[in-house]
Amino acid sequence: MRAAVVRTFGGPEAVEVVESELPEPGARQVRIKVAGAALNPVDLGVRTGFFGGAGKQIGFGWDVAGTVDAVGVGTVWSVGDEVVALHGGVAKTLGTHAEYVVVDTDAVAKAPATADAVHAATLPLNALTAAQALDLLELTEGQSLLVTGAAGAVGGFAVQLAARQGVSVTGLAREGDEEFVRSLGAREFTTTAAAGTFDAVLDAAVLGEAVLERVRDGGAYVGVLPGAHPGSVRGVRTASVAVEADGARLAELAGLVDEGALTLRVAETYALDAVSKAHARLEEGGVRGRLVLVP
Repeated sequence: MRAAVVRTFGGPEAVEVVESELPEPGARQVRIKVAGAALNPVDLGVRTGFFGGAGKQIGFGWDVAGTVDAVGVGTVWSVGDEVVALHGGVAKTLGTHAEYVVVDTDAVAKAPATADAVHAATLPLNALTAAQALDLLELTEGQSLLVTGAAGAVGGFAVQLAARQGVSVTGLAREGDEEFVRSLGAREFTTTAAAGTFDAVLDAAVLGEAVLERVRDGGAYVGVLPGAHPGSVRGVRTASVAVEADGARLAELAGLVDEGALTLRVAETYALDAVSKAHARLEEGGVRGRLVLVP
């Protein structure tokens, strides 16, 4: 099978599409024939060596949507099931940017019935990150939340999920994104981190201390880069989310897609052989929605 990997760190040209042996599922694993796999900023970090691993082959891709085509023992899934899954890790030999991928059965969920595989592929990493970040914030109905990067993939899901919980959401994004961010459920909108006080901040744009100042004394801040959150000040509880695969939670999120409560956004699609072009496009910035590889 073909798979996108990096063996020498660098720019988009460092991405290689190589031939690899078809992986076989072990106990409590399934193999998925990939129909769509989103490209995320973490993949750019892998390619440039941000996470280390020099001298090794590292595969790209955390998100996958597709069809189960082989199963190991001890799984509830069957060949032919349409599924989504999160296949995490920055040091795996093969990722989801491939024709097939093997994942743990507990990471798998039934794909949204109302979305095609390309759109479904944008759900796992970003929606789970948003949901697990909100878990860390422990907000209750009526509290206020600032979401930075509110028009982005993680931020957009966070706005929708928090608003659904009865949280009063302010979205921080570019001026041209106001209508969209409000459509997700944000009560207020801002283009600057310089005003307002909130019970909590979900910092999807990685603004750090600039928005930590916006949290009230004793409030909470959660970032999206594991271990990179600012230190506590004024009694503010600070943390960062390290997303974990969770098939049961992913199934709940897929259900929200089917209810119309979560919006899936695809900016562009690329063939696997054009993966370097996808990396270059994401690196340019300004993408609204995810770039999705279609093997």
